[in-house]
Amino acid sequence: MNGNWSYPTPIRFGAGRVAELPEAAAELGIQRPLFVTDPVLAELDVCRGALEVLARAEVPTTTFSNICRNPTGDDVSAGVQALEENGCDGVIAFGGGAALDVAKAVALMAGQSRPLWDFEDVGDNWTRVDPAGMVPCVAVPTTSGTGSEVGRAAVIVEMATHTKRIVFHPGMLPGRVIADPELTVGLPAGVTAAVGMDALSHNLEALCAPGWHPLADGIAVEGIRLVEQGLERAYADGRDLRARGWMMAASTMGATAFQKGLGAMHALAHPIGAVHDTHHGLTNAVLMPYVLRFNYGAISERLARLAAVLGLPGGAAGYIDRLLEMRESLQIPHRLSELGVSLDDVGALAQMAAADPSAATNPIPLTPAALAEILSGAIEGRV
Repeated sequence: MNGNWSYPTPIRFGAGRVAELPEAAAELGIQRPLFVTDPVLAELDVCRGALEVLARAEVPTTTFSNICRNPTGDDVSAGVQALEENGCDGVIAFGGGAALDVAKAVALMAGQSRPLWDFEDVGDNWTRVDPAGMVPCVAVPTTSGTGSEVGRAAVIVEMATHTKRIVFHPGMLPGRVIADPELTVGLPAGVTAAVGMDALSHNLEALCAPGWHPLADGIAVEGIRLVEQGLERAYADGRDLRARGWMMAASTMGATAFQKGLGAMHALAHPIGAVHDTHHGLTNAVLMPYVLRFNYGAISERLARLAAVLGLPGGAAGYIDRLLEMRESLQIPHRLSELGVSLDDVGALAQMAAADPSAATNPIPLTPAALAEILSGAIEGRV
């Protein structure tokens, strides 16, 4: 399980390859990186080890870890300030989705004259970016879920409205990625399950998104197969490096495939996370079977083909049964109410979800009423 890939960006994949972090930074001309991580990870040996790699290579590094689980615009602003005050010329993104998204947004905003929200992924807003104001970014994922290391966007909460905004520019794709499954060995079982289900949601929603995109579909199917093969193994034994490698690959594949589109899982998970500060992957995991049931008439043929690839009996219905079985084995909550979402939230969350960009590529058109139907079922546990 070792390779150098150039899709969709140069990736060093394999155990122990975090040792190549100084080389990857140098290839992008980064001499004084801002090392962006989260406050929990910053205190762990896995983070200290990466910083020691940089120190041994005599790379002067500033660490920035003051970010939220669902990162905010203020987090990005503070990161830009840290970059400027310490004379940093690039960013190393080290962590899960929150750290990677903040780091990419900091790299974007390093020399911009316009505010962050001017670059929300709406229409051609991305053309407002001054590319000369961006700095390079190396991404090092330490979870296997978001795939943000190969994404061209960042999901950031605008606190004034409690809305998750997607900020986009093609240049936000990190210039180098180090995908080292050894960095995920210490993930607790519950986090492994939540981020792994996030990787599954990306691949699954990409596969089910409408439109003809055989490249994305092929990647998504193989990503789902790797999740099927690896997630429960990684959950049961966090030191199973082969399973960890399968999951890290599946995560990267999901974020590559979902250029085709996402759907109601993410359209709903974004406002739920913004309002209730829930874990994104766990929220997707809870929503997953309810969204598949809602979309069933439009996706049953795709799910039946997927079941055949996985060797599952029962076609499309058999795949959903397997999904419910997997969720139970991973101790994923069955109801959104277990995450603190109540029926009183349905109206507002449905309106927010209808406006989310992910709603546009759901297999069945989404209205606030349709989203309210999914939400109500998920809160009450009616699959």
